[in-house]
Parts: sequence; structure tokens; C-alpha cells
Amino acid sequence: MIAVDDGVPAPLGAHFDGRGVNFALFSEHATAVDLCLFEPGERHETRTVRLPCRTDDVWHGYLRGVLPGQLYGYRVHGPWDPARGHRFNASKLVLDPYAREIRGRIRWHDALYSHRRSLTRPDRIDRRDSAVYVPRGVVTAPDVPDLALTPVRRPLAETVIYEAHVKALTRTHPDIPEQERGTYGAMAHPAIIEHLVKLGVTALELLPIQTFADDRFLTDKGLVNFWGYQPYNYFAPDPRYLGEGGIGSLKAAIRELNAAGIETWLDVVYNHTAEGDLTGPTLSFRGIDNASYYKADPADPGKALDCTGCGNTLDVSHPRVMQMALDSLRHWVSAYGIAGFRFDLASSLGRSPVDFTPRAAFFQAVAQDPVLARVKMVAEPWDIGMGGYQLGGYPRGWSEWNDRFRDATRGFWRGDSGTLAKLTQGLTGSRETFAASGRSPLASINFIASHDGFTLADVVSYEEKHNHANGEDNRDGHGHNVSRNYGVEGDTDDPAVLALRARQKRNMLATVLLAQGVPMLLMGDERSRSQGGNNNAYAQDNPTSWMDWTSDPDPSLTDFVARLVAFRRAQPALRRRAFFTGELIDPEEPLRDVHWLSADGCEMTGAQWGDDGLRVFGMQIGNDRTEADRLLILFNAGEEAIPFRLAPIVGGPWLPALDTTRPTGAPPPDAPAIPAVGTVSLPGRSVQVLTASGAFVGPAGVS
Repeated sequence: MIAVDDGVPAPLGAHFDGRGVNFALFSEHATAVDLCLFEPGERHETRTVRLPCRTDDVWHGYLRGVLPGQLYGYRVHGPWDPARGHRFNASKLVLDPYAREIRGRIRWHDALYSHRRSLTRPDRIDRRDSAVYVPRGVVTAPDVPDLALTPVRRPLAETVIYEAHVKALTRTHPDIPEQERGTYGAMAHPAIIEHLVKLGVTALELLPIQTFADDRFLTDKGLVNFWGYQPYNYFAPDPRYLGEGGIGSLKAAIRELNAAGIETWLDVVYNHTAEGDLTGPTLSFRGIDNASYYKADPADPGKALDCTGCGNTLDVSHPRVMQMALDSLRHWVSAYGIAGFRFDLASSLGRSPVDFTPRAAFFQAVAQDPVLARVKMVAEPWDIGMGGYQLGGYPRGWSEWNDRFRDATRGFWRGDSGTLAKLTQGLTGSRETFAASGRSPLASINFIASHDGFTLADVVSYEEKHNHANGEDNRDGHGHNVSRNYGVEGDTDDPAVLALRARQKRNMLATVLLAQGVPMLLMGDERSRSQGGNNNAYAQDNPTSWMDWTSDPDPSLTDFVARLVAFRRAQPALRRRAFFTGELIDPEEPLRDVHWLSADGCEMTGAQWGDDGLRVFGMQIGNDRTEADRLLILFNAGEEAIPFRLAPIVGGPWLPALDTTRPTGAPPPDAPAIPAVGTVSLPGRSVQVLTASGAFVGPAGVS
């Protein structure tokens, strides 16, 4: 027998205390809230309970006798007044925003919409019951503290990020049992962890796993939202990756990654939801309180403000919506051991209420939160709204995806004019971008490729996007790829083209890992993973997106990446926590923390910096005046070899450490030392790294 008491307004969600469950749901504009209880397999609720109390706009009630595993949802009563932003419709079952586990999937049907889809305007109410077509929340047992899920907390200066997709990473690996492939549990398989450890990865950043929808227009075409950037719940792991182990398999995977010294980060989407614009479905937030959860046009409350390109913008400037975001982030840290978050279209989080500001309440709340202040926070520093591009505009404690680094690196190695100065800014941590906010080079997340755009292999194989498989006539995806095919669009068996592509991949990877800041690698770039020129493979749950573990067109590239990462780890000068200043290290010595060198053995002049056609330069860096921490890095993006004379001012002799003309990056074992006034024959399209202290010994198992 279930007895109903008043309960309490906090915490929000469904919480079991050993005797029953307290249910609490925020809705400022509702007039009543019905809790709907479901039995497994039943299409409709078997019991409906009117929540008896309202406290500070939280509707709540306590049900004795309800146990973990109970399926539930809500029907929220209130005004249907689209002109004022109110779209209440109790015919629609809505998911609890705080549900920590979800059962079932969305089944697309016109009954999921609060309005009559058959009409031109979305302001006529639809009274059909949607319960058959929406997932249910699941009451869960209280979280039990697990010390093994305490985040590893690697210093940001030591971090190497590996961006990956749960299913794509594990779907084809032959060592993983077939039934486990593509699941959370598969991430913990020794074969996956061994690969990440070999690379030297310290943080596995997962594309979204908070419960997300497959857009209706995609399912109508037989496609899915593979990337996951359409959330409709922020607390529950998406059920599609659970496998036989359930939620416990995700926790087990994170425990194993922790044990290997690898943090787990999540890509999170608090800028919009899967409910889309006002013609979209009612799944949760829209039916609970549309006017509170979403930003509205200040001039027209009935119109959604879309700063994301996805139809709506979550209003985290609203106290209760911000509370939901913060509560869910803390949940992922405390219950799952997540050590970092990458925020998709993060500029929307700083709109207070419309214009972006680094002093937005959300950023301030994160900074003072005792749990989140210890977690790594990374912004994708833009959205599509007015003033949305905010690279360098975030507050202390935040790092940012640096797309200018990506474009400058691609452009320099492609041979574009006027890119050398931009590249050198990136190599030194983009001081011009991040210093004004009081941050260090660690604010810059440096990458050459990410999930969004060409893979590294495609950057050197395609000059045009090839997105026809997405079913949008190749109109989707960005046209600005800064890529080159080197004579053949796509696949080729021409050995000269393949050799040049391989070298350019090594050059760009070397640039990422030799730069100040935090390097990020895209899953599969170390295995030359191609998407066939698709630069927007968000809907491709197939070999286009999956890591191919059965073949490797460039088998030495993994060893090259492992050697680069190990070299970075061994060199403090590559992991500075402060920007270079160009100042003298010692007033009595001519040595600076960074020297920019021309091929004639002199420091670069103003005229050389202004030469848009210059393709070759040297960079000599160090943390202090000791030789043990000094590096000389030589770049040549031109096609021809250059005799590069070493400058006496930076000392010597120098020993070769890395060479991108060689498949694994290892210089010849008998390579001689180069004297202080010697000359290096710097091949075209290459990076050469020399050390002052001694020969670098690469990681075990890497030649």
C-alpha cells in the first residue's frame, strides 16, 4: 500500500530513503503536478498521484512503500498561452529533469507534440496522450561512495586529451567480445586501456553520454544522432551504451581508467535541448515550464531565442535552471568520478540574460562550488548568437578550444601565406588571446582535428567535404577546412602522394604536441582514421565513424604519437605554466626564455616577421639557464631543404631528438651532435627537435 505525505522540496528529483521516495519537481508557472507511476511493460500509468505541496515553486510529495526501480513520469498542468511562452499540456507525459536512470527510448509520433503539427502555426493545443511514446524515469538507490571513482586529478600542465566516442572507439576491436562492443563497459577492456596508455593519454574525453534523442528527421531517413548533441536529460547515462552491465558498467570502466592513470572527461551540452524550436516535441522541460527553462526573445516572449542553431537556448541565467546544471555536473563528479567537462557552445552559458559576460552567474557559481572548482572546465568558446565568438573571453579557471591554433597550423603546413606569425603565437600558448584574462598558456586547448570537421587523415586527403551520406545534399558541414589533397581527392595508391600525406600528418601532430598549452588528439588520428571526406559525420553510426581496429594504413604513426607524447612529458620547457616574455633569463647572459631564429643563424628581424612568404624558422626555448631544460625546434613548411645555421647565442652542442621525416620520429641512432655554430640540413616539410642535455630515449616498445 502506498501512502502519500507532503514530503520536502529538496533535493529535487526522486530520492529513496529506505522507506519510500520523495518526489520534487520545479515549475514556477504550473497550477498542479501529477506524478505518474508505471509498471514494467505497461503502456500507461497504473497510478496517478497529485503532488500535495508547493514550496518556493517546487511541487513535492512523499510516497511510502515506493522502492528503487519504480518507473515514473509527470503530467504538468498550467496555462496554454503560447504568446506568453506557456505551453503546458497535461496530455503529455514529461520526463523528470533529475531522473538518474532512464528506461526506454523516444518513439516518434505526432502525439509527442503539444501543438497540432498538422497546422501551420504551433499555437493550437494537441490533446493526444503521449505516454506510449516517451521514456520513463527510474527511481534509483542512493549513491554509495566509491573511493575508486575519485577522479585521478592529473595536473592540467601534464594533460594530454584524447577525444573519443564510446561506441566508435570500441565497436570493431577484435579482442572485445562481440556483445560488449560499443558499450560503456568496453572502454575498460585491457586492449583499449593498453592503447591509451601506450599513446600517453591522460584524459579520455567522451562525446556526449547524457541521455539524448535521435532527431525525427534523422530517423525518418534511417539515420541516428550518433554524436549525441541533442540532450533531454542531464543526469542519466544514455541507455543505448549500457549493455548487460547497466549503469554499473560505466562506473567500472571509469574505475579501470582511473587505475591506469587516465581521467574521464565528458562533453556536455547545456546550451540547448532536443526539444528544438516551438515546433518541436514536448519531452521534458517544455512541458514542465517552457518560460523558465528556455530563453525567450525579449521583444516577444512567445518566441524562442536561438543562440545555438538548434531551435532553443537553455536559460542557465534562471536560478533554478542553473541549479539543475550545477546539480547534474556535481552528480557526474560524485557518482561517476568525472574529472573534467568540455562545454559545447559554451558562450550560451555566459549570456546574462542575452549578452555574453565572463562575470555571468554560472561562471561565478562554478568558481565557488566546492566540488566543481576542483574539476577541469573547458569551453567551446562560441555559439551562433550576437557576440557569440568569445575565444579568450572566459574567466580564470577555464580553458578553451583554440580554433585559431588549428587553422594556423593547418594553414602553415598547407603553405598559406601570412601564417607564420599566427603559428608562433599558438606555439607559445596564444598569449595575445589569453593573457588579458589573467590566465596562463594552459587556457589554450590545442588541436589539429576534433569530432567536428575533417579527421587528420582527411585534412591531407580532401579539399572538399563529402557529406552526401547525411542526406542533406552535401549542404551540411563547414566549408572552411584549411585542407589539401596533394594531387588526388581521397584515396590513392600513389606512393609519392601517400608519403607526403604521412609526413604532413606527422608535422601537424608535432606542432600540437610541441606547443605550449594543453594538447588534444582526435580518436583514430594516430591510426589515420578517415571518414571518407565527411566533415560532419554526426549521423553516421557505421564504419564511417567507427575506429577501424582491423587495418592501419600508416602503422608507424601510433609509435610516432607515443614518442611525441613521451618527449613532451620529459621536457618541462614544453609544459610551462607561464607565458614566455622574451626577457633575459640572466642579466649577465644574452639568453632569453625564447629566441626566434632565422635560417641564417640570426634572430628574426621585423622584416622577416612581416614576410608573408616565409616558411622556415627556429624556436629555442627553456625554463631556466640550465642546458637540461633547453630545446631547439626547427620548422620548414617549404618544399625544399634549407641549410639552417645555428645561432651561437643559443649555445650547443645539440643532439637530435625528433625528426618528422622519419616514420616513428626517432632520429638515426648514429646521428652526430651538432656544434653551436653548426648547420642543420632541414628537409622540406619537416620539424626537427634538438636537445642541449642529451639524447632522448623514447617510450618502451617504441622504436
